[in-house]
Amino acid sequence: MYPVKRSSQRLDLRELSVEDVDAVFAIYGSGEATAHLSFEPRSHAEVSTIVARSMASAAVTPRTEYALAVIERDSTELIGFGRIATDPHQQRGATFGFALRPDTWGAGYGLETVRLLLALGFEELDLHRIWGARSPINEASAKTMTAAGMIEEGTIREHIYKGGQWRDSVVHAILDHEWRDLQTG
Repeated sequence: MYPVKRSSQRLDLRELSVEDVDAVFAIYGSGEATAHLSFEPRSHAEVSTIVARSMASAAVTPRTEYALAVIERDSTELIGFGRIATDPHQQRGATFGFALRPDTWGAGYGLETVRLLLALGFEELDLHRIWGARSPINEASAKTMTAAGMIEEGTIREHIYKGGQWRDSVVHAILDHEWRDLQTG
């Protein structure tokens, strides 16, 4: 499926382009934005490679990764990065993640982003299960995923090595029939 284009009231999801490197760097290069993610802040060169790899993965058949720009519709600015990746070990399953520019936090964009990604997964990709993991201290992400209908399933112990220490991850997931019930209910 290419190109991906989904919209909500205030946001658009679209394919990444070379012109997005600086805007993605504002997120992935930020210590604040990556504090709860699984990696340290990235260099500009690393972000350039990530964007190029994401663009290349969009052309692969069958497509297994959907790395997308989150665009604020009013300003047309890239304010986030969202990703769904199918899991070869799970029938019709995928992982997802997202990150937003810190100056946009607290405005409900996280919830809109998660809903757009879940809609893509269930309505376009015919997935059965989508899951994501968060840092145990990232309460904002916990609230966002719960508000989107995701269920906290448990903890993956010492899942991430970051900052010289192991960190757990808390898993949230949603199933296709749960998503449909939310849409009709």
